[in-house]
Amino acid sequence: MAEKTVTAKQQEVQRIVDALAKAIAQHRLPPGMRLIEAQIVESLQANRNHVQVALQRLAMQKIVTIEPNRGALVAQPSAQEARDVFAARRAVERAIVEAITPAIMQQHAERIATQMAKERAATSSSDRRAIVRELSEFHCMLGEICGNAVLHDILDNLMVRSSLIVALYQRNDVPSCASDEHQQVLDALAAGEREQAVELMIEHLDELEGQLALHQEQNVEVNLREALAGL
Repeated sequence: MAEKTVTAKQQEVQRIVDALAKAIAQHRLPPGMRLIEAQIVESLQANRNHVQVALQRLAMQKIVTIEPNRGALVAQPSAQEARDVFAARRAVERAIVEAITPAIMQQHAERIATQMAKERAATSSSDRRAIVRELSEFHCMLGEICGNAVLHDILDNLMVRSSLIVALYQRNDVPSCASDEHQQVLDALAAGEREQAVELMIEHLDELEGQLALHQEQNVEVNLREALAGL
């Protein structure tokens, strides 16, 4: 089968999708924020038609909502959607952990060590965005190294949606993940104790969901141009 050619337009749309998803995942753009096309065009130096396509794609992924007469907004997951997302993460991340062997851990040892060093540096700082970014990246890293591209793609979407849920419902300013819990999962995987690793991951996700106050919401004023700067 011939390899599918990616057009310049597709690459550009993907660049915009990635930039917006990254800004949302890092809590630069909070739930409910209006995504003004003209400001995105200016901030990302993009074509307006490409921006519109990117927003439609993000809407299909439940990361953005598009409303008549209001345009695009960062999605605001309901309490039930929050529960559903975490249920999906338990299923997907269980499968990811089950797929990771000691050989895979050894193959990616340098990357894993680098990631854990970044986590420790972030959690010892007061940079909220760095903490969110690095602790979330741990889960994405496992999805990537597990060797199953479908699970990886599903998890990437769930992680962005999880970031929206955390922004809306987390009870306090405690980071939504703990680096020590991540290390315990890695230690079990390196030792070939996948059942233990799965158990630890499920406990970890249960703890994350337990940090949510699903009856509370936050409203934060954010400048769209500033949030997209440098992406």
